[in-house]
Amino acid sequence: VSRYFRFVTLSHRWGSGEPLLRDIEGRSIYVMSTNGGFGKLQAFCAIAGEQDYLWAWSDTCCIDKDSSAELQEAIGSMFVWYRRSALTITYLSDVSDTNSFLSSEWFERGWTLQELLAPERLLFYTQTWSLYMNLRSSNHKTDVAALEELGRATGIESRFLTNFSPGMDDARSRLQWASSRRTTRPEDIAYSLFGIFDIHLPVLYGESAENALGRLLAEIISQSGDISVL
Repeated sequence: VSRYFRFVTLSHRWGSGEPLLRDIEGRSIYVMSTNGGFGKLQAFCAIAGEQDYLWAWSDTCCIDKDSSAELQEAIGSMFVWYRRSALTITYLSDVSDTNSFLSSEWFERGWTLQELLAPERLLFYTQTWSLYMNLRSSNHKTDVAALEELGRATGIESRFLTNFSPGMDDARSRLQWASSRRTTRPEDIAYSLFGIFDIHLPVLYGESAENALGRLLAEIISQSGDISVL
């Protein structure tokens, strides 16, 4: 049973025209338009199938964002979902088949930090849905060439990239990894770190980024006793 229900997660930059749950519910995605996010979703599911998986999950359409309760639960569970996935497919829409991913905007976004750290197995794909650098290893997080580039792109030591545990250890470093990243909604810069620190706090959309970060830092200090994060 557990083998049958193994699933693949998608990590990506949101673009225009991303399909939501109400757009695809009860329908086959392969008969829909191939424009924008629909084409991306179709390509992702096709690659998941090629990798012999029957289930695929995307944050665009597998969360009912019209439900505040479901959104709250999803944000609190996101790290665990990526950790439990059999594979995370990372789509780099701004990286060509011949270019390095060092300048990709994927490395500048807040939510993609946990999508990099949480999965045990991850593969990078370019804008044409080709394997990055034609790397044929089954896991780019254990590929020497990819791991070296990941370290340069993120400033994160390889030991964290290959074997990351959520929690309070090296809290200051974890905050530094996120310090240059940004999110569309300002308060998400704090919410996107909840899973990395294994923290469960209310999601209060509408609060300021300062207030959200303040609540996060207060909880980190409360649990770890480490005031150096201030």
